[in-house]
Amino acid sequence: MKLVIVTAVEQYQNDVLKLFKKADIETFSSSEIDGHKNSSSLLMTSSWFPSERGGNESSMFFSFTDEARIDALFEVIKVFNENLESNNPIKAVVVPIERFI
Repeated sequence: MKLVIVTAVEQYQNDVLKLFKKADIETFSSSEIDGHKNSSSLLMTSSWFPSERGGNESSMFFSFTDEARIDALFEVIKVFNENLESNNPIKAVVVPIERFI
């Protein structure tokens, strides 16, 4: 059992839900979050939200699941990110779970 955490800008929320389904991850939680990025003013002009100084609306998804489903999720996220036209890829991390009840 591991914990997978996925973050994405709000515009990709439905895409992330589809990716979870493709990876056969049916049980998960989600939360709205504000994403922040410290960047130079040059980079700010090329972002989706160049005039905003606050956080960007993002979503975080997490699921306790097995390694096979996580591998499948990483594969579909990789393919999704390779086809993006923006610099806001979906990001995912895995945290091993040592104990749980």
